[in-house]
Amino acid sequence: MSRNLRAILRESYDRRAEERDAKPAPDWELRERGAFCELLRRERRHSVLDLGAATGTDAEFFRENGLDAVCVDLSPEMIRRCREKGLRGHVMHLTDLRFPEGSFDAAYAENSLVHLPKAELPAALRRISPIVMPGGLFYVALDGGYEFEGEGEWDTYDPRVHG
Repeated sequence: MSRNLRAILRESYDRRAEERDAKPAPDWELRERGAFCELLRRERRHSVLDLGAATGTDAEFFRENGLDAVCVDLSPEMIRRCREKGLRGHVMHLTDLRFPEGSFDAAYAENSLVHLPKAELPAALRRISPIVMPGGLFYVALDGGYEFEGEGEWDTYDPRVHG
């Protein structure tokens, strides 16, 4: 991803952090998150890395359900809001995750990978894989169903984010 695109994403999400924090997740996302959390608990998993955590709503849910949740996001403002909720948060890009191998029982990516150019997806997956312990779990949701890369006409962010 070009540094320019990262800057656009960071600026756009920094500007919308307050709105994002107040916006409830759709019911289907809540059901999926709950099912994943239940799977983690059933398999006696204890830690989850929330990739593209935004303001930490999902990580907060995981913590409330007994899991150790860590947030990463490209947006400093989003991570500031995670930390305000008492969550551990790190400003990082998905292709530049800096955690030791086997740090987490699971990784959770709720619509974060859609913001990567297709060419960068393999690099992100290569960074995620080793930090999840062997046999760990990886939840990925890609909402939208668009076979598209670039600025979308439907995008209400300013500047527009790419997906």
